[in-house]
Amino acid sequence: MLERYRHLREISRRHNEAIQKLISQESILQHARRLGLARGNTFLLEDLDELTYALDLAIHTAPPGRSRAIDRYAESAGAPLDGDERLMLDAMRASRFSILRIERRHPIVGLVTTDLALGAQGWLIDIGLESSVSDGATLATRLYMVDGFSMTAGVNVPLDTTTMLALFAEPPRHLKRQPFNVVVNDRRFAETIYRTALASGLMDRVAYRDASSPAGGS
Repeated sequence: MLERYRHLREISRRHNEAIQKLISQESILQHARRLGLARGNTFLLEDLDELTYALDLAIHTAPPGRSRAIDRYAESAGAPLDGDERLMLDAMRASRFSILRIERRHPIVGLVTTDLALGAQGWLIDIGLESSVSDGATLATRLYMVDGFSMTAGVNVPLDTTTMLALFAEPPRHLKRQPFNVVVNDRRFAETIYRTALASGLMDRVAYRDASSPAGGS
């Protein structure tokens, strides 16, 4: 399973690199401004990894009536994809934003998690998280579902009690009467979590490593 995970993770990395070529700098700047990472045409970054959050939104979200970058990439692929390339791209297009509680280590590899929006347990394989996150921790992430397990899209936000209470008490105005599973998958919910976590310093606790390295993981 670990070998399978690494193989699919490498495919997702290649897809992401290709998708980023379709995203304009202005689009990234727009998301960065909304996250407090840019002012005007100038990025305000303490670490280049902070751009990961703007890129996540640029790839996986779009305002109503606009197409997502990941969908434009799928439609413009020069040659038809098949096998695991197609499997992984379909999983990426169907990704969902989630609030996860880490329950325990999975007996094979990875983690047993509970999706707090769906109230369902799942199997998450992520080398970096498995080696660093504690049982009982809560995090926000975007998930790809494939082969009976999930993997993260690459952005993980640790959530403490104070941040969670603030987020759940004040969702975007138009979502206040919606079920929690609808709120979580609105594009503005992920944006709110990223902005709040970056401003509060929560992301100082997160480091991203190369998943292809022996100790790596997203």
